[in-house]
Amino acid sequence: MTVKLASYVLVLLLAITLNFLLPRLMPGTPLRFFVGDDVALLSQESVRELMAQHRLDRPLWEQYLHYLWQLVQGDLGYSYQERKPVLAVLLERLPWTLLLTGTALVLSTAIGVTMGALAAWRHGSAFDALVLSLFVLLDSMPSFWVGMIFIAVFAAHLGWFPIFGAQTPWAALTGWEYLLDILKHLVLPVLTLTLTTISGTFLVTRSAMLGVLGEDYIRTARSKGLSEFRVLYRHALRNGMLPVVTVFMINLGFLVSGATVVETVFSYPGLGRLLYEAVLQRDYPLMQGAFLLITVSVLIANLCADLLYSRVDPRVRV
Repeated sequence: MTVKLASYVLVLLLAITLNFLLPRLMPGTPLRFFVGDDVALLSQESVRELMAQHRLDRPLWEQYLHYLWQLVQGDLGYSYQERKPVLAVLLERLPWTLLLTGTALVLSTAIGVTMGALAAWRHGSAFDALVLSLFVLLDSMPSFWVGMIFIAVFAAHLGWFPIFGAQTPWAALTGWEYLLDILKHLVLPVLTLTLTTISGTFLVTRSAMLGVLGEDYIRTARSKGLSEFRVLYRHALRNGMLPVVTVFMINLGFLVSGATVVETVFSYPGLGRLLYEAVLQRDYPLMQGAFLLITVSVLIANLCADLLYSRVDPRVRV
């Protein structure tokens, strides 16, 4: 366990280093976003002062050491774009992302595992072929295309749901009206994200179940007279859950990163859209803070998966 923790620390340090370097290796500078389109009119002295103010005139190694020192102190920097501390910006957007991606993850996992188990149980039947074809079709559809179709049909044409955002702007709603307004804005993004991510869970569950259903203990369970439902869910599904847990924990790790494409299509104020805007505007501190949050969440999810494996399948302990 000590070796495993040390490897996670090493990966985190490597990720922090790449997190620092990648934004600075991108073409362009954030100068235009400091002063607007009049950046070309600035004198060389003004440019130097502006770069010095944000420590962008220092050598790269000095910027890196300063970045590490800030992380040790819990300081993620100051956002050029939002004009506020990066940590405050991330905490402001994080609840919306967790609401969107968390809901979609729960739905896609529940539906994907159930349908994958049933398809494997009825392997070779018309039901299996139909469901497999449906999920392969869903896997081939881009999320931005699905989102735009939903907006065109259910928002613009039918008017059932809002077109963009997470809540109605300038509406002084409270109580149940406020909650209903958030749910109405949530439906189309969640539906889009669920439909475009559910196939992975379904295919992994179906494949794992097909490998389990041929085992001797499944035939033994049937010979004891157990019901098909009990054999499926208490014996086959439980023993085939290890690959499903892996997929779930990977998706859980990327939960905080949001769904950049979906959030952009629906103008949803989550971390994915924030990261997209930060990249466009060369907001180095905001990019670094968002990437670091994603990295840490993925590492924690992988660590939890390692600990969970032995609970799901005792054979892993051996």
